[in-house]
Amino acid sequence: MINFFMQGGPVMYPLLICSLLAVTVIIDRFIFWAREDLRRDARLVDEVMEFCRQGDWEAVKRKVQGSRDYIIRILVSGIVHRDFSMTKAMESSAAEEMKRMRRHMAVLDTMITVAPLLGIFGTVIGIITSFELLGTGGIEDPQAVTGGIAQALITTAAGLGIAILSVFPYNYFNVRVENAALSIEKYATSLEIVFEKLSGAPIHQGISKP
Repeated sequence: MINFFMQGGPVMYPLLICSLLAVTVIIDRFIFWAREDLRRDARLVDEVMEFCRQGDWEAVKRKVQGSRDYIIRILVSGIVHRDFSMTKAMESSAAEEMKRMRRHMAVLDTMITVAPLLGIFGTVIGIITSFELLGTGGIEDPQAVTGGIAQALITTAAGLGIAILSVFPYNYFNVRVENAALSIEKYATSLEIVFEKLSGAPIHQGISKP
């Protein structure tokens, strides 16, 4: 591998940096989503929604204590600010959650774009080197010429390899973010409908905000 790396020429160093950045982001996002999956509690969310339908905000407060589910955090944000603007409170909380979920994704997207371009750049340098050697030594030194071509092919392969291996997790993470956004919208909309219905009817007396 070291010999392969050295044959690729100087462009292999920025490609190495690209690969390290891509791997770091991929590992970070896999750990993030694994942690979020462990924190998700669909049954608790359904229970909270049922308490909301009853207007029992105190029960919601007791039930959500210690929960680290992002859906719960958004719903609680809306419930806390229900007398002011439930919708805007949930929108603000959802924006923060989306920001967490998309963290470092721009870096991975950049690596997917830059790595092949660096590979092409290395290809151009290798071909230029080959033509210079061909003009200097003619066909008497074919190994020097083929070395430049090999350098061109190595950088191209490295750049494409980084992009190809990064695009699959990148798309997977984007799907996870989109699914999370749909879930947030679903429960936030349900809470808004429930609260609108309760606003037109008597709500439990003596219930404090969570």
